[in-house]
Amino acid sequence: MAFSGIEGARFGISMFPTDYAIQPADLAIAAEERGFDSLFFPEHTHIPASRDTPFPGGGELPRQYWHSHDPFVALAVCAAVTKRIRLGTGICLLIERDPITTAKEAASLDMLSGGRLVLGIGAGWNREEMENHGANYKNRWAIVREKVLAMKEIWCSDEAEFHGEFVDFDPIWSWPKPVQTGGPPIWIGANSKWVFDRIADYADGWMPIMGLGSGSMERLADAAAKRDRSLEDIDIALFGANPSAEYLRGRIHQGVDEFVFNLPSAKRDEVLPLLDQYRQVVEEIKN
Repeated sequence: MAFSGIEGARFGISMFPTDYAIQPADLAIAAEERGFDSLFFPEHTHIPASRDTPFPGGGELPRQYWHSHDPFVALAVCAAVTKRIRLGTGICLLIERDPITTAKEAASLDMLSGGRLVLGIGAGWNREEMENHGANYKNRWAIVREKVLAMKEIWCSDEAEFHGEFVDFDPIWSWPKPVQTGGPPIWIGANSKWVFDRIADYADGWMPIMGLGSGSMERLADAAAKRDRSLEDIDIALFGANPSAEYLRGRIHQGVDEFVFNLPSAKRDEVLPLLDQYRQVVEEIKN
């Protein structure tokens, strides 16, 4: 359930966990020691050496995109060395994944972590990467929707089955089941004009990047109301949050529940001082 106001605001961090950066376990320990509420890892299985799809951030694609660990493996390591901090994918490229296998991985991680998983999902931007997995770029969001619904069926049913246009399987048995009722919360990472209806349809939260955009909260509230849902039941986690107390206070008043600060894929001597800076901002907000 979404929180409101400064007292309920949550703060987390996100980093590409790469083979050349601080180890995921060390980062998780440091984040939990400093009181952060969440830790998110993104996903890219690979980057095609030759591609036409431009990097949305502009310029050359940073090497962290093809050096990152599998997020479920990295988060499992983090779960083993922490007790409180929530662990999330930000985002899991569900379009490139088998839903039965991913449902198993997510349920296993949720159980082993004591119910701390947040499953941030998206359709991605790299067409060539998707096509290497046999994914259909044109229908990517329709495919993601069916995969989410199929995973929820697996999590919630003793004998699950799903029959859709893109996902189809007869009754199956799959355990373990997630600790969290209904499965780990599904947060959608996207900023398009269609995201509000998608969240209202099959998700529990929204992960906008950098900012909300004019009228976003109203549009999300309208989309939720059309499906007999309340905005209060939808988590809003701002990724790439500006670590400024004034900025954060303004977004809290807009209705943002959680703020996720970006960290570079770097060694401890660069990452830990940034964590300390972010923690100082959080303390300023809370006090």
